Amino acid sequence: MTHTDPMVVDFPLRKPGVPFPPPGYADYRQHEGLVLSHLPNGDRVWLVTRHEDVRSVLTNSKISSNPAHEGFPNVGATLGVPKQDRIPGWFVGMDSPEHDRFRKTLIPEFTVRRVKAMRPAIEQTVEKRLDDMLAAGNTADLVADFALPIPSLVISALLGVPPSDRDFFESRTRTLVAIQSSTDQQREAAAKDLLRYVGRLVEIKSKWPGDDLVSRLLATGAIAPHEMPGVLMLLLIAGHETTANNIALGVVTLLTNPQWIGDDRAVEETLRFHSVADLVSLRVAVEDVEIAGQLVKAGEGIIPLVAAANHDDTAFECPHRFDPSRSARHHVAFGYGVHQCLGQNLVRMEMEVTYRKLFERIPQLELAVPLDGLAVKYDGVLYGLSELPVRW
Repeated sequence: MTHTDPMVVDFPLRKPGVPFPPPGYADYRQHEGLVLSHLPNGDRVWLVTRHEDVRSVLTNSKISSNPAHEGFPNVGATLGVPKQDRIPGWFVGMDSPEHDRFRKTLIPEFTVRRVKAMRPAIEQTVEKRLDDMLAAGNTADLVADFALPIPSLVISALLGVPPSDRDFFESRTRTLVAIQSSTDQQREAAAKDLLRYVGRLVEIKSKWPGDDLVSRLLATGAIAPHEMPGVLMLLLIAGHETTANNIALGVVTLLTNPQWIGDDRAVEETLRFHSVADLVSLRVAVEDVEIAGQLVKAGEGIIPLVAAANHDDTAFECPHRFDPSRSARHHVAFGYGVHQCLGQNLVRMEMEVTYRKLFERIPQLELAVPLDGLAVKYDGVLYGLSELPVRW
């Protein structure tokens, strides 16, 4: 067990002008044990940075995902949900066996087979967005005009939400994941707006079911109607901003590494390389537990840093290099263990289709600003680009 004083670092970990992942992550991994930080509210939190240790934390029964526990890291009321306000159906904040009921019910909706059947609809969605972009001229903001609308339209179709409500979801999810540019009150208001909307959607589908996820979930009876809004809001958030960030960052990476355009292996490497959900897997110890030789006491917060784990050179050779030829399937971009992202097959499909269609339709695509001039989001739970100017 570690007896030396821990390394102490400032929070937040991402700062303007500093590359992502922050170079400091490599220093953290070299330090014995864990790294100690303090959240803006003063709470102590342990940072976990090595690939092996992150996977261990995400599968340890002494460590909880439940934000109701004292000491849970309150990173700007993460995703807009205050820790004292447990929303029914918000299963990402539950532990087994409570969590397992929701996951077991949802798994059939996101199997490889189910997602494969969605491919024609996803391709049609992407083609329509490209048609609109090309019709508008020879420049675009690839975030606003392409990366954000596609996952929004796909998840809306999956849930049975009218595409006309896309702007509503985009604005609310942007507020929910901006931990510095929006207040706790704004995030809470956005969360309530979404909950009200999906609550009405559940009422409609209960009376007039269709061929959509909401109707199928209601038919199982495994998830109570009052739990459905929380489940759907979680799927909307998880299926929207993270996918959009991966799409935009992946396009930039392919433009700067054009030898990999058209190679489907670029999807897996993009997920590892960018690790957009770096600060999502928040945890708290519910019993005293030893991690990497460091005693973490019950009630102390833990943040497994996904980007640090995915750039650990003991798990990935030359992790700073974008190399789709490597075997990267053991990355933790989708988490690990019982909370591993349910929609990962859908995310992979959306990324693969968007890259393929975009570069087939616009082979002369190029950045309209210098690479170091791209607007990076430093103020959110998720890493990404706020805009991506391109031309052709």
